[in-house]
Amino acid sequence: MTDTQSKALRRFGLTQFKPQWGEMLRGIEKESLRVTPQGRLAQTEHPAALGSALTHANITTDYSEALIELITSATTSIDDCLQQLHDLHAYTCMNLPTGERLWVSSMPCLIESDEQIPLARYGSSNIGRLKTLYREGLGLRYGRVMQTIAGIHYNFSMPESFWADYRDLKGSSEPLEQFQTRQYLHLIRNFHRFSWLLPYLFGASPAVSRCFTRGREHDLEAFDESTWYKPHATALRMGNLGYKSEAQRSLFVCYNELESYLDSLQKALTTPYPPYVAIGDRRDGHLQQINTNLLQLENEFYGTIRPKRVGGSGERPLTLLREHGIQYIEVRVLDLNPFLPLGIDAEQIRFLDAFLLHCLLADSPACTRASHQESEDNLARVVNRGREPGLTLGREGAQVSFADWANELLQDVGLAAALLDGIHQTQAHGAAVAAQQTKLADPELTPSARVLREMRAAAKPFCAYTMGQSAATLAHFQQAGLDAMRLAEMREASRLSMERQSEIEATDLESFEAFVQQWNLTAESRTR
Repeated sequence: MTDTQSKALRRFGLTQFKPQWGEMLRGIEKESLRVTPQGRLAQTEHPAALGSALTHANITTDYSEALIELITSATTSIDDCLQQLHDLHAYTCMNLPTGERLWVSSMPCLIESDEQIPLARYGSSNIGRLKTLYREGLGLRYGRVMQTIAGIHYNFSMPESFWADYRDLKGSSEPLEQFQTRQYLHLIRNFHRFSWLLPYLFGASPAVSRCFTRGREHDLEAFDESTWYKPHATALRMGNLGYKSEAQRSLFVCYNELESYLDSLQKALTTPYPPYVAIGDRRDGHLQQINTNLLQLENEFYGTIRPKRVGGSGERPLTLLREHGIQYIEVRVLDLNPFLPLGIDAEQIRFLDAFLLHCLLADSPACTRASHQESEDNLARVVNRGREPGLTLGREGAQVSFADWANELLQDVGLAAALLDGIHQTQAHGAAVAAQQTKLADPELTPSARVLREMRAAAKPFCAYTMGQSAATLAHFQQAGLDAMRLAEMREASRLSMERQSEIEATDLESFEAFVQQWNLTAESRTR
């Protein structure tokens, strides 16, 4: 055992870190727009060769028919996770309509109006129509353009073998499911305190096409005739032009206890919101929102991290959590990296694992309204001004140097990385942390700075530059291809997903109106 590993054990109050504890499960959900050779949003349907967006486990759509989402299964192997993502990309690129490619930036391509954004379609079943209705409501509430922003969601859980041992080490006698849930909330609270570090290190959206801001107030500066930007921005995707909502600013979602979290969202799911009431749940007899409440569905809450549990189609997320507790967490602050074919790589995953392990093992005070607001303010500062010299953040009511706090935090994450390196007999996690330390020493090494630097060097606006990166990425996957066996497996998965959709549609007997009414009643029945 190295001195650093011994220090890590003392820092986190451990006597050992067992090898099996490092077998974390991880999965990736990656969104990408389909675009035309002219850099505009594709108007074509979801390619039939990719299977059913309703039932395919690994290839679906998000908000728009043109917003593909690729989903890996959960795995303990980083290499396996990335190989899955590679194969999904290769298969998708193989089956795109002629000339189309996947957009490699989080901020969208050329889109002049909401009418150019086709809603995702999931067939004629009630659950499929509900998914489209939900998206129609999102467009009315927030505008469709905002929904075309793409990102990477990183799913993370500790192995089952960890929890009983950790409960004993903590001297707890509570039921294991309850203990596990409480510790994931512990992780989430720390994540909120420290999440500002991730946009600085991995943010890659400092600029956006001017058409994206049409009709919206902003404080961006002119990069060129076609592009807005902020000189020191890291991730505009996470700022006021991205996944922010005035309606949701009133929500104080507390992560001290599972019940308080669930009750906060339950109230939002069942409380009418006057501006959405004014829109109405139907127009000319046609349903246009699931309901007029602050949230139509649980997933409408735009959190930077979510507690999750696996469930079947149609099962309510809050019900699953209330009845069975937290199974894993979903990190939602990651931009696509346009310089990486997959948008993410093994080094970033190793850092994320160490970062999340630190959030789990370090002390995690209860959240308050003041600490919640401080965390929100810190994230906003780094999103908009992260590379600004002399930037300060709020820390327990005082202003501190961003650079000093970031270096301190990286040292702690480095201790968690040392524990992982020790059990995996590698130095890769420590190297991943060291690579991020170079970005603190030189902000020009961050992805956001590189995007702006290369745009200037090429004298290209955001969209033209990103089109070039997207074309290069398409060529990469076309050249890589798939071996015959893997190709056959993916074709079979697509075929089976289409069969499954047909089966669901054939067994739907209830009217859609009645289905939506019952869906809303299910939410109401949980009101306390």
